[in-house]
Amino acid sequence: MKIGVVTFPGSLDDADARRAAAVAGAEPVALWHADADLHGVDAVVLPGGFSYGDYLRAGAISRFAPVMETIISKAGEGLPVLGICNGFQVLCESHLLPGALIKNHHRKFLCKDQPLRIENNRTAWTSDYDSNHEITIVVKNQDGSFVADEPTLDRLEGEGLVVARYLGVNPNGSYRDIAGITNARGNVVGLMPHPEHCVETLTGPTTDGLGFFTSVLKAVVAS
Repeated sequence: MKIGVVTFPGSLDDADARRAAAVAGAEPVALWHADADLHGVDAVVLPGGFSYGDYLRAGAISRFAPVMETIISKAGEGLPVLGICNGFQVLCESHLLPGALIKNHHRKFLCKDQPLRIENNRTAWTSDYDSNHEITIVVKNQDGSFVADEPTLDRLEGEGLVVARYLGVNPNGSYRDIAGITNARGNVVGLMPHPEHCVETLTGPTTDGLGFFTSVLKAVVAS
């Protein structure tokens, strides 16, 4: 099985995401922002970083990359897509997910080990977790505060589309402590913390992030 990882100008965590895919048992495939061809991958990760330098607005330019035109179309057909940090911002800018990510409420970059609760384990990216499973993975961002209007927030809550929620102190001011969301179909997930940094004991505080990558392999087999 092949997991494609997109590299935009300014991506920082694309190599980490490819490593995580390999650790999970997939074949990682490097995808280039200017190439609309997904090269037969079974799932796609939009990694963290500062795509196109975050000029204009985080993720705003990436939405128009040739690769995103294909990803938007394929996501509508059920292709599993995970956006991590900057990738989450790209998904919101692409309207594959609702809401937006704005600057942290304290106006500072943060990097810390963050406890989360997995609240929806029915997505392509979270099925290997138990419902309400508590995990600890890294969060590092500057524009990580998830915001949306009240009707949208109520819909996300009411339809069970909140994938993960921050536990303890909210690190960035995200509304309702939301750390990640999904679309109604469950194939597109946006997550502000970084599971790809927590798949091996050598480099992460835990291996709690590995479940995102093993989940999607099972989802592809089942589809």
